[in-house]
Amino acid sequence: MLPKMLPAMILIGMLTGQSEAAAPDRAYVVPDGYDPASSPPFSNGLGVGATFYVSGHLGIDPATGHPGADPELEARLVLDAVKGTLEKGGLHMDDLVSVTIYCTDIALYDKFNAVYRTYFQGHFPTRAFIGVNQLVRGAHFEVAGIAVKPTPPKSKPAAKKGS
Repeated sequence: MLPKMLPAMILIGMLTGQSEAAAPDRAYVVPDGYDPASSPPFSNGLGVGATFYVSGHLGIDPATGHPGADPELEARLVLDAVKGTLEKGGLHMDDLVSVTIYCTDIALYDKFNAVYRTYFQGHFPTRAFIGVNQLVRGAHFEVAGIAVKPTPPKSKPAAKKGS
């Protein structure tokens, strides 16, 4: 019997005979200047097959190193960060199928939504908006998501002549 706490990825690797290092369909997205020894211990995005996972992003202003000065600016910064990670992975905002937003003040729901709507062209992904007590670096918002690479439409087989 396998231990209950065995991580799922190790278990899958054991069952399929593959190790994490042997998974050829993984594509990691990390920030410029990424250093495994000193950078935070996660990837900004990870593509596995057609699915792309976006880690939680904050709306940090690159000029100050702090969250945006007001909720609308912070919402734009966090969504720009998510968009940038998706683009590095070869995807777009409309490829998101699920988004989770963590927010320290539920009263900011409408302000966040006003900005969020501007980042999508078509239908919106599924979503959760979750109130939390505190986020890293004093941020109001943290956004994570799952995207799926679109598959090209299948061409129809040519009709047989004389049938």
